[in-house]
Amino acid sequence: MNDVSVIAYFAGDPSLTYQLTQWLEVLEVLDDVQSVGLVVRDPESAALIAARTDLPLFTAATFSDLSELYAELHAKVVLYCNNQALNFESLVDTRMLHVHINHGESDKQSMASNNAKAYDRVFVAGDAAVQRYLSGLIDFDATRLVRIGRPQLDLPRTPLLAPSPRRTVMYAPTWEGDADFNDYTSVDTLGESIVQAILEVPDVRLVYKPHPKVTTSLTPAVADAHRAILRMIDEAARLEPDAGHTQVLTGDILAVMPGSDAFITDVSSVGLDWLYLHTDKPIFITDPHGEPDWLRQLAPISRCADVIDEPSLESLSELLGSRLDHDTHHLDRLAMRHHYFDDLHVGDSTVRFLAAVSELAALRDQLLAGDSSAITA
Repeated sequence: MNDVSVIAYFAGDPSLTYQLTQWLEVLEVLDDVQSVGLVVRDPESAALIAARTDLPLFTAATFSDLSELYAELHAKVVLYCNNQALNFESLVDTRMLHVHINHGESDKQSMASNNAKAYDRVFVAGDAAVQRYLSGLIDFDATRLVRIGRPQLDLPRTPLLAPSPRRTVMYAPTWEGDADFNDYTSVDTLGESIVQAILEVPDVRLVYKPHPKVTTSLTPAVADAHRAILRMIDEAARLEPDAGHTQVLTGDILAVMPGSDAFITDVSSVGLDWLYLHTDKPIFITDPHGEPDWLRQLAPISRCADVIDEPSLESLSELLGSRLDHDTHHLDRLAMRHHYFDDLHVGDSTVRFLAAVSELAALRDQLLAGDSSAITA
């Protein structure tokens, strides 16, 4: 058991396991360089994650269990994909370096949390993330930030959508968050109108791929709108069975993207994933609360996209058709991709990630050996 070099720690409930599962393939690649073990606090989450990977998985339900496990593992680096309160029980261990890797790259306020100060390093995608931390936090040590890109986007995926002679528009809204300040969803405010507008574009296939937590939302307005959208899609499929209108409620959204020609989403990580992988295709960003100045300032991706708000819904079908025929924002998206992801190409992020983790594992050994020169490394 004690040959684990890197721990990927997860303290979320089953509804949050998507945060870790999106890292599993990357962690399996890392395992070829630095032996990786998964430490999961919730037994139900552990069962879900264990079904998705062959990496060794350890369950530590209590703090005592966790302390005993860490004493046996002798790991060097711990990776955290979220900011769960139980992360602090892991951070108690002083013989490992603690690294926050998050579970995406987006302009949501939660992406630049004061919790970052608790970690030895914070892995970020690129310049936009660096600026987010510097402008959003006070007295933050920017030397903790390590730019690695988005390793998940390097991985090949088998497309989930069947080919279609029609052009495909995907609507992929985020969820409402766990607090008002983190509510970016358009499902309850614009969702039904967006779906209707897509269905009105000639020769287009609609694909609805909501955030996993939209499908289980307990917020009445979100849940009601989600169900209404599903009914709209079912009815459209019944009236026009050859169109291929569909909803994709499970599976990896990155595997749905290759079959899409345009993308509509909220302020979320998947919009930036689209920008990275499909820079040559149009993107639309929603403004569900009618705050254009805020959106332009704090979500730079909106500057290379068409923005959908309440007043624009009436002409959305026409705009969608126009962008599918004449994409006028391509050069703007190229520049914005560089802002979020530096000059990385597919494959580069994984190289950076592996190198960064390996350097920290070596640094930890130097620090415990009493090498004072390593402190400034």
